[in-house]
Amino acid sequence: MEIVVFYIFAAIVVAAALGVILLRNPVHSALALALVFVCLAAMYVLLNAPFIAAAQVMIYAGAILILFLFVIMLLAPEPESGAGALRFQRAFAALFGGALILELVLVVASAAIPAPAKFGFLPAAPAGDVYAIGKLLFTDFLLPFEITSLLLLVAMVGVIVLAKKKA
Repeated sequence: MEIVVFYIFAAIVVAAALGVILLRNPVHSALALALVFVCLAAMYVLLNAPFIAAAQVMIYAGAILILFLFVIMLLAPEPESGAGALRFQRAFAALFGGALILELVLVVASAAIPAPAKFGFLPAAPAGDVYAIGKLLFTDFLLPFEITSLLLLVAMVGVIVLAKKKA
């Protein structure tokens, strides 16, 4: 069963990666990149690496992608000429909004119903994994961690300076 789920996520990753390359609108390309990051995080979950999956979503799909979108919006401030909103955008938004509300209702309802006793609880993951990664990150790898954050800050300031010179 896991191999089927893996192939589904792999197909989505390949299609979204092609979307990153082939889409003409840079914002749509960045959204396709977000889909790639989220599907890669799901693949990490399949590999029993939940910390790496969470880090993938928080760091890449969260911080780095927002930085990309910030740069895209800053470098291309003129509005795009086109038809505007998609024809079926409201229908899709209503469909996905309804699915989200249904999912939230199901999650709240399943939390209120106790699980059958025959399934029990899964054993807890080893507690040292996240602790060991955090300890290594903030002791042995503190300098590369800080250099990376400094490089991201310099890149963001550089984009702002370059965009202000053109304006």
